[in-house]
Amino acid sequence: MARPKPRSNRLSRLIAGAGTVLLAAGLTQAVTPAATASPAGDAGRDPALLGLISRMSLEEKAGQLFVPHVYGETADTTNPADVANNQRVYGVNNGAELIRKYHLGGVIYYAWSNNVNNPEQIAGLSNGLQRAALSSGPKLPLLVTTDQEGGLIARVGPPATQFPGAMALAAGRRTGDAATAARISGTELRAIGIHSPLAPDADVNINPANPVIGIRSFGSDTKLVSRMVAAQSAGYEQAGVIASPKHFPGHGDTDVDSHLDIPEITHTREQMNSIDLPPFRAAIKSGTDMVMTGHLEVPALDPTSDSATVSRPIITGVLREQLGFDGLVVTDALDMDGLRLKYGDEEIPVRVINAGADILLKSPETKFDLQYRSVLNAVRSGTITQARLNEAVYRMLRLKKRYGVFKKPFVDESKVGDVVGTKPHLAAAQRMTDHTTTLVKNDDSLLPLSAEARSVLVTGALTAAPAEAIAKRGGTVDPLATGTNPNADRIASAVAAAKEHDLTVVTTNRATLETAKGQRDLVSALLGTGKPVIVVAVRDPYDINAFTAAPTYVATYSATPVAMESLARVLFGERSPGGKLPVSIPTADGSGELYPFGHGLSY
Repeated sequence: MARPKPRSNRLSRLIAGAGTVLLAAGLTQAVTPAATASPAGDAGRDPALLGLISRMSLEEKAGQLFVPHVYGETADTTNPADVANNQRVYGVNNGAELIRKYHLGGVIYYAWSNNVNNPEQIAGLSNGLQRAALSSGPKLPLLVTTDQEGGLIARVGPPATQFPGAMALAAGRRTGDAATAARISGTELRAIGIHSPLAPDADVNINPANPVIGIRSFGSDTKLVSRMVAAQSAGYEQAGVIASPKHFPGHGDTDVDSHLDIPEITHTREQMNSIDLPPFRAAIKSGTDMVMTGHLEVPALDPTSDSATVSRPIITGVLREQLGFDGLVVTDALDMDGLRLKYGDEEIPVRVINAGADILLKSPETKFDLQYRSVLNAVRSGTITQARLNEAVYRMLRLKKRYGVFKKPFVDESKVGDVVGTKPHLAAAQRMTDHTTTLVKNDDSLLPLSAEARSVLVTGALTAAPAEAIAKRGGTVDPLATGTNPNADRIASAVAAAKEHDLTVVTTNRATLETAKGQRDLVSALLGTGKPVIVVAVRDPYDINAFTAAPTYVATYSATPVAMESLARVLFGERSPGGKLPVSIPTADGSGELYPFGHGLSY
């Protein structure tokens, strides 16, 4: 087994302390970074890769820059719906044909594209796509990716192990847990042929109104976020998968969803250096080999207000020159509307490559061929230089070699069950989730609950998983789902049911949103029954500022079954709540602080 890249003693101790390190087979020896090399400079570069690039056609090189999605649960799918979608988007029947047509550098998996139905199927899809790549064109293996941050963002579902998301892990304050979650998750991903989880999230979420980051972030404290990002980046690499801290240069202080428009970060350069950039700096120091850009305007870093994804001052100037990063830069998805509306689908790829980014992720549906040909035309006209194209291709190939994709492109489909969702992995996920549940309010000393039999109503935004976990403790448990914005009739039904039970557990999900007034009304009505009520925020912990009269409030940061099991353990006193707020919670009008960073009760 080849030696992994050396890293700091501190991180080595951190990972060693988190458990036995499982190095991935085929991980190759590190290539010496060349942060100051010019695009055309070959000093310190791998001669074999340079030779390979010299033999590639322009079309093959351009294909290596693209990582699109494809429809189908197999590489050669004949499923009518998948074939129809592939024909509509790409003019081909399946993923194998797409790879042969465009010489792709990689693919990204999604549930909605019918890619991630179960671990064995995913492994078969990965192998099928790799066979297509290795039997055509430049015969180069694919880089296979998916969004597997944990918690809210997890494309590969059960029976794969489901880990707490970033904010939950940060509530536990254990960098060892963050590293272990990344290592185990990465090991499972590699077993099914996926090389990058496109994680961790490195954004510092200092804006409670952030519509797209929130619990995907480790929190609002830059130092805590930096420690957790470094730990997870190291953990992924120890599993032989590629960490990809995102969304550079920092998506934490936005109130605009970058899927819909381009947010503007109004931080000064000093604030960027002290708040937003340190987690990326920590990840780079820990040895990360890939960084994802955000579709963000940061005037302090680029006065032209170009989106970071297409900004040379930000990608080349800040990321590469200031932070010294010579790894692969991948864009956030290029089908996000804000970016498309500002620049246009044909112009975006050229701007991305000339800004210093290397990989074009998820072109808009029906626009892939346009973007591919846009790159070809730009190179032919000299708008993108051959040197810049070769540099981007080199970084892609270097990454594949470094992580053993050349040596081991296929996975053993018969061994998937021996790695994915094993009892030790599931136990580890539950163990670390138990450290994350945060008791914010217990004014009436309702918790812990007595063990005597009682009747419990579980209502609100999420009911099945918490009801199941609570029911294991005995008594009568009745679920009554009301959704995220219940109307007056649903609220009345819940209130009537609450009066017939000894206790109500009401779950909330982003109850502070304007579109969630029904949740706020529901909680208020339940409190008015005079019966004991426990409010549980199963996503953002900020919900308490919408109903400060609630005497008992718990934050789980996640709605996963393991989070609900941890909730039940805390409710019944089987475990003392160990989580501490990784963010501060402001008052509803934003004029003050309701609960400080680090707050959390125990018993």
